[in-house]
Amino acid sequence: MGEATEAAPSGTSSYAADLELAHEMADIAADIAMAHFLKARTRVKADRSLVTEADLAVERALADLLGRERPDDGLLAEELHQDTAGPRRMWVVDPIDHTNNYARGHRAFATLIALVEEGRPVVGVIAAPALRQRWWGARGLGAWADGEPMRVSSVDDVADAHLSFSQIEAWRELGRLEQLADLAGAVRWTFGSGGWLGQMGVADGTFDIALDSTGHVWDLAASQIIVEEAGGVFSDVEGRPSPDRGTAVVCNPRLHAEVLRRLARPAPASPEAR
Repeated sequence: MGEATEAAPSGTSSYAADLELAHEMADIAADIAMAHFLKARTRVKADRSLVTEADLAVERALADLLGRERPDDGLLAEELHQDTAGPRRMWVVDPIDHTNNYARGHRAFATLIALVEEGRPVVGVIAAPALRQRWWGARGLGAWADGEPMRVSSVDDVADAHLSFSQIEAWRELGRLEQLADLAGAVRWTFGSGGWLGQMGVADGTFDIALDSTGHVWDLAASQIIVEEAGGVFSDVEGRPSPDRGTAVVCNPRLHAEVLRRLARPAPASPEAR
């Protein structure tokens, strides 16, 4: 995947060097992930999610690289580095996202790498080595997929939209399953994919809406900066533009407000109305 680093855009952004480092991290992660693919040992964590020896090896390797190249930056990662009391600049990493896919031999898995400054992602790289695809973006440098610039769609009517979502049971727990079902019935087409795969579909204009009912900051930060640099909008279900709120509503800007409206829970009845 080293060719993706060479294709990274040059520019005057102060984040160009950080983006180059993020690509180096993605190259290292890809080599490790593919070396273990189809044979990695797996265990079930307390929350019933999976972790493989590849997750741990990737995270350790990236931590070592950051220790050499950015010793003053912090690291927040899914498996081994979960201290959130870090410095102003924090690298946020999911060593292998969609670990269930990885453990089952499905090629739709990725390493997610973001640089976050004062709560906002400024650099993001998503590398899916088994799919031979990579997406990236940085503040002021645009959004790119395998060296080609990305831009969100111009669809402006929910009835014409393509919608990506997953995890029905989590939407029920949010108390928004009925709203999701109504939205799914209003769009032109729906896809059963979640996380970075659907979000990158919004960034490149092949999807118009991507919804996630769960997610940690390491699941969402890289996508946020890439989507925003592609001209899209990234928020939680309440409309707050942050990757650490546990949900994600990702749209082109023409649809975002309408999608939030359709997903909103009804306001409680006033005492006078009872």
